[in-house]
Amino acid sequence: MEIGVISVRYARALLKCATEKGIEKDVYQEMQTLAQSFIKVPELRFTIDNPMLDKNKKKSLLATAAGGGLTPLTKRFIELVTDEDRENTIQFMAASYITLYRKQKNITRGRLITAVPVTPEIESKMRKKVEGRTNGTVEFQTEVQPDIIGGYILEYDTYRLDASIQNQLRNILSQLSK
Repeated sequence: MEIGVISVRYARALLKCATEKGIEKDVYQEMQTLAQSFIKVPELRFTIDNPMLDKNKKKSLLATAAGGGLTPLTKRFIELVTDEDRENTIQFMAASYITLYRKQKNITRGRLITAVPVTPEIESKMRKKVEGRTNGTVEFQTEVQPDIIGGYILEYDTYRLDASIQNQLRNILSQLSK
């Protein structure tokens, strides 16, 4: 069976159970932490995939990677996945859960790139603008990239608004070279 199919099935079952218990947001946070752990510590994947490592140690390692003090549902989920020898796909299960949760809660990921750090008021104003267009909530990430010189770049869903000085200079140079 394909990894994508397996991970989505497990993630869907976890989301359904978490929703029934009213703890889907807590599990969402834990799955985000777990997914980030796999990104930040590439050795984690190799360790989890190691057939010589005891299942109990894998469970403990995955629980720690998910943030420690876990909900009973997430603990049970990790146990189930490990007992079924599916721990090599748990990274994809976490990513699938995150995607399914965002879809269920109508959450859009947005990114605001500026040349200098923005104030919380400006970030809030941009978040509200995006929320007004998407009719949902937005998980906003701000990023500072001094090379855009000034202005901002706003991205969400498939939308990208590049109002940076760097882009305007690039456009002027393009027009002059024609």
